[in-house]
Amino acid sequence: MHADSELRDTIASCELILGGQKSGKSRRAEMLARKWLAQCDAHRASLIATGSAWDDEMRERIARHQRDRAARVPGLATLEEPRDVAQLITAHSRAEHLLVVDCLTLWLTNWLMPADSVGQGEGDWATQCALFVDAVRDAPGPIILVGNEIGLGVIPMGREVRAFVDALGMLNQQVAAASTRVTLMVAGLPLALKDKA
Repeated sequence: MHADSELRDTIASCELILGGQKSGKSRRAEMLARKWLAQCDAHRASLIATGSAWDDEMRERIARHQRDRAARVPGLATLEEPRDVAQLITAHSRAEHLLVVDCLTLWLTNWLMPADSVGQGEGDWATQCALFVDAVRDAPGPIILVGNEIGLGVIPMGREVRAFVDALGMLNQQVAAASTRVTLMVAGLPLALKDKA
């Protein structure tokens, strides 16, 4: 293995993994969690799942992800939290406990475009975003954050979708600033954008 790829496969104190759909983001997060668990018997790892099962297709997708994750990383526990992710990070982050948040894009969707339209509010989102960035910065243990980069295509026609793309771009910028490593996944390959790990 090349030295550069070995460095990128170490565990950073906070790594943001961005990419398009099926780019390998979650696989990279799982690989890092597997490495973390293999390093020491005292190490623990939990995935904070932000997805909500709002229809049959999403329920099947979540079930498939759960089965696949259990096969690839048996020691990775799952915590489900669609909205209050900052509180979960604060409650569970420890020096020996790695947290994976998958994914930031669904988390934002739950705040700005919830399927049940309960609790929708951009003001609430701004507060949650600030709490989240603070929780990430203050976390005593390693964190891996997974999110989509969706701002590379055409500008959407609808106002709500444009607002969502803008909000996700701002979230990615804020989280990248708080992260020690930022990795862009393209076709299953990691590209280091920032590495202060």
